[in-house]
Amino acid sequence: MHPSRPRTPSDIRRWRRLLADERAEAAVYRDLAGRRTGEEREILLALARAEKRHESHWLGLLGPDVGAPVRGDLRTRGLGFLARRFGGVFVLALAQRAEARSSYAHDADATVTMAADEQIHEEVVRALATRGRNRLSGTFRAAVFGANDGLVSNLALVLGIGASGVATSTVLLTGLAGLLAGALSMGAGEFVSVRSQRELLEASSPSPDADAALPNLDVDANELALVYRARGMSIEEATARADAVLARLAVTTSDRGSLLEDSLARERSSGSDLDGGAASGADADDLEAHGTAWGAAVSSFCFFASGAIVPVLPYLFGLDGLVAVVVATVLVGLALLVTGAVVGLLSGTSPLTRALRQLAIGFGAAAVTYVLGLVFGATVG
Repeated sequence: MHPSRPRTPSDIRRWRRLLADERAEAAVYRDLAGRRTGEEREILLALARAEKRHESHWLGLLGPDVGAPVRGDLRTRGLGFLARRFGGVFVLALAQRAEARSSYAHDADATVTMAADEQIHEEVVRALATRGRNRLSGTFRAAVFGANDGLVSNLALVLGIGASGVATSTVLLTGLAGLLAGALSMGAGEFVSVRSQRELLEASSPSPDADAALPNLDVDANELALVYRARGMSIEEATARADAVLARLAVTTSDRGSLLEDSLARERSSGSDLDGGAASGADADDLEAHGTAWGAAVSSFCFFASGAIVPVLPYLFGLDGLVAVVVATVLVGLALLVTGAVVGLLSGTSPLTRALRQLAIGFGAAAVTYVLGLVFGATVG
């Protein structure tokens, strides 16, 4: 607090609320740490200790006015509830958004160090959340795409056919046929897409058999440098890298067998000699991010089907005409809002913005098809 400004009851209430938020955030990080091991656990515990330092700042300002503990805001308490029970990437994404909302940069009673801490905390949590996002990005992308495609395409199909004036049974059969055809198409397409992508990435990785040729290379010609130059290194960098690799393998003939075997085993565990380390790590990350072909195919099939069944539900339960259209539209709208909000949460952006964007795109496509169905029905009729 500025020394010339006396404390007011409003200040005390605000400090108590900020104190409660800091305590709640520290508890969130401790709960998340309890579900992890190794480096991630240590990072989360360090964040909890940082929040404890901020807590001490507000305790010092409050002094004898600290009073009874108050509850943190609703969002922080909700985050704590999720951290205690789940602790996955969704919670980290929410924690990232919580750090981004810090008001310390504009709070006259918070120190510049505290404001800087909160900005860095956002980046730390973003990095932790990115690990989880990378682990599920391939399958999750297929799942979200499948669900959204099923919702929008089958709603558009059902509305377009229904608007043409055909019987309810025809609309129902069309919707079920669209569900099955779309789910099979999505599953097959994702399988081929992911498998092809992985094969392309694997084709760019050095052959393990090539390592066996390294000890027999002409040291003076040093053709190994050509490999690194082909991978984008400059002549100087490629020559230095090749010299280092060949020097490591330059042993007496009697010892070469066992030493080479140990060397290549170490290289394969961290990347091939031919790859230079960084590239092999990038390839591994790319393969992980794209997920497995079967995982993408199954998730696409299931999520497309789960989305495509929603606009058919009213007709399955015997509704028809305008009532069925309205119910189907409302159900699909709710589902689009949910999928958009989930994408927003995972990406660390506003769930509301993403949900409304998803809704607008989905309803826009369905509206166009519905109008075309009305025109087609009037023309045929």
